[in-house]
Amino acid sequence: MSDTQQPATRARINSVARAMNILTAIARSETGLSVREIAETIGVERQTAYHLVHTLADMGFIARDERRNYRLGLKTGVLAEAFQRQFSAPDHLRPLVRSLAATTGETCYAVGWWQGEIVTLDVARGTNAVRAAEVPHGQYEHAHARAAGKVLLAFAPGLRAREYLAGKPLVALTPSTLTDLGALQSEFETIRTNGYAIDNEEFALGVCCMAVPLEAGTAPFAIALSAPAERFRECKHEYLQALKALVAQ
Repeated sequence: MSDTQQPATRARINSVARAMNILTAIARSETGLSVREIAETIGVERQTAYHLVHTLADMGFIARDERRNYRLGLKTGVLAEAFQRQFSAPDHLRPLVRSLAATTGETCYAVGWWQGEIVTLDVARGTNAVRAAEVPHGQYEHAHARAAGKVLLAFAPGLRAREYLAGKPLVALTPSTLTDLGALQSEFETIRTNGYAIDNEEFALGVCCMAVPLEAGTAPFAIALSAPAERFRECKHEYLQALKALVAQ
């Protein structure tokens, strides 16, 4: 490469990045944030935060409540609706997820690869009175501790699993979480042999999950079921049979 041929770099506009950080911080807050809290959260001077907050408020992306805290505004609903519409499972996956939830009464979901990340594509709430919490659409964190994540990593082609794990710390979420890469690789071998994966309270205490790949792992998707740990252990065989029957279709 000559002196005149410099590698391309992406321009970063700080004001845009800060505005996005404000929206993210408010979205993660249960009760909204004051300007002071926003400034502290995103690491800017309060005066800078005021300018950004007023711009976002004028555009309708945030709004101030009776406590003078800022919450998400009506304009974010457009983004949320578009996200649900554009970032969703392929049509053939939705009936599978809903069928499994109806058959088992448990919360079920579809997970897949998207731009090098593992994401939740579709969720169906269980009908049992006591059930596992729903998995949010989009970002799917700590795949090493979750059944569907382990399925996708176990069957990932080429170096995809290694590249994914290289950028993700193996965090110990519970005493059962696998945090040793060698042990995790051994589990991947077991998953490929058995054709399914289990999260035995590895992601959250009191909750177990089971997942199977679609098309024997050649498709970039997995179907998963989540249930309270005690009921999961009692019904594990029935859940596995339901999953296998579903993907056989």
